[in-house]
Amino acid sequence: MTPSRDISRLIEIMAALRTPVTGCPWDLEQNFATIAPYTIEEAYEVADAITRGDFDDLREELGDLLLQVVYHARMAEEQNAFAFGDVVEAITRKMIRRHPHVFADKDGNIAAAGVKSAWERIKAEEKAERAARRPPEETAHKSLLATVKAGQPALTRAMELQRKASTVGFDWNDPRAVLSKIREEADEIEAALDNGNAEELAAETGDLLFALVNLARHVGADPETALRGTNAKFERRFAYIERALSAKGRSLEDATLEEMDALWNDAKGVEQSLSSSRPSGARAGTHTAESRDRARG
Repeated sequence: MTPSRDISRLIEIMAALRTPVTGCPWDLEQNFATIAPYTIEEAYEVADAITRGDFDDLREELGDLLLQVVYHARMAEEQNAFAFGDVVEAITRKMIRRHPHVFADKDGNIAAAGVKSAWERIKAEEKAERAARRPPEETAHKSLLATVKAGQPALTRAMELQRKASTVGFDWNDPRAVLSKIREEADEIEAALDNGNAEELAAETGDLLFALVNLARHVGADPETALRGTNAKFERRFAYIERALSAKGRSLEDATLEEMDALWNDAKGVEQSLSSSRPSGARAGTHTAESRDRARG
């Protein structure tokens, strides 16, 4: 088996990996549910490479994302559901249908001003067609939350579910009420810790995260952006610990938790000192720039 620029080679490789007995034991154990988290992760890594402007990485990450498509298609083919070619045919049909202004004959072109309305009309038609294909029991009740896309990151989807519910008044009136809910959820986690039930702990942790997203929404913060900012802050402060220990000829493995905590507080103090020494306008401008950067990736 040799590398190739032809997609068929990648499909052959995946088929070999999934072949019973001679294939890869790990790949053979996987299913749609176990591979899905990797698919999401690879999409994020594509976005990260774009944010960093690293085209070498982007090429690699796009390949990894393409592998995910081939992987899912191979598993579907094994179940006689569909194959990779069906995936390609479906998306090419959709793109041709949604761009009549590009792919229509010379008498069927539409003006640029009509492109968006045509796109929305065609999407609505496709949505109706998909609904018509579903079993009657799936279309009998149309939930208010049905328009919230399932494929979004969990934090973003939690925010959208809450926003949608709030349109009919199902919402907290005061951020402090959400804080009370957060404390309630924390107490329930503490009770679950006493019980030692792993499933209960996972469920209660999810409830706490959902309540925290609700708080973010009520105070006007985007939870994904806020968490990205905290991730970056954690990385900066942890790097400070590593540098400080290295300057003393020490390693992380040699340090005690108390030493690392002290250095963490030093890093926090340095950041706070630098922040307070900047003019207020500069601080505001920096925050705005950081917010834009985080929103991009």
